[in-house]
Amino acid sequence: MTTSRVLSIVLRENDRPPLRPLPVEAAQLLHDVDAPPRLVAHLRAVHDVAGQLLEWIAARKPDLGIDPQAVLFGAATHDIGKTLHPAELSVPGAQHEEAGRELLLARGVDPARARFAGTHAAWTAEGAGMEDLLVSLADKIWKNKRIPELEDLVVARLASAGGRPVWEEFLDLDGVLTRIGDQADERLAFQMSYPAAGNGRRPPGLPVDH
Repeated sequence: MTTSRVLSIVLRENDRPPLRPLPVEAAQLLHDVDAPPRLVAHLRAVHDVAGQLLEWIAARKPDLGIDPQAVLFGAATHDIGKTLHPAELSVPGAQHEEAGRELLLARGVDPARARFAGTHAAWTAEGAGMEDLLVSLADKIWKNKRIPELEDLVVARLASAGGRPVWEEFLDLDGVLTRIGDQADERLAFQMSYPAAGNGRRPPGLPVDH
């Protein structure tokens, strides 16, 4: 039996850019819903950026009260609704947001984790927490898109938690976002190497399981 196209993308060893594998639960969900290859590649790229942001925060040790595993799961599944609205893989649209949340709930995902599918584009909504902001930020910075309003919200949370001046937090965040953004072209190339629909292709160098 061959490795599924979804698991092939998840398992592929990547050096340029280096991308960590998706959480097992998220990978299984994407496999079960037969997610398009390009979507899986996109989710892996955003998930890796979320991981980099979490590592940066952990090294600074601010008490943000966040669940890193929830953020990683949210980043790995935030666009899963595009399996139901595949046109939104190529053109802007918001139908996938609530559809994704409902899809995850229907598959038994805890509401606290399913919510990211619906909140990743709503960072100004009342009740958006730091976990939601980090998933939203990862979903922009993976392709080096800077959203000042979103970044200001993250800076405010960091300053409040760490007791540092806002301007210091701004400079530090800008530095890490610039560093992560420098690899955007490689992440985009990784995503675009996969088709938006169809059976996909096996990444070079990945062995076939028998």
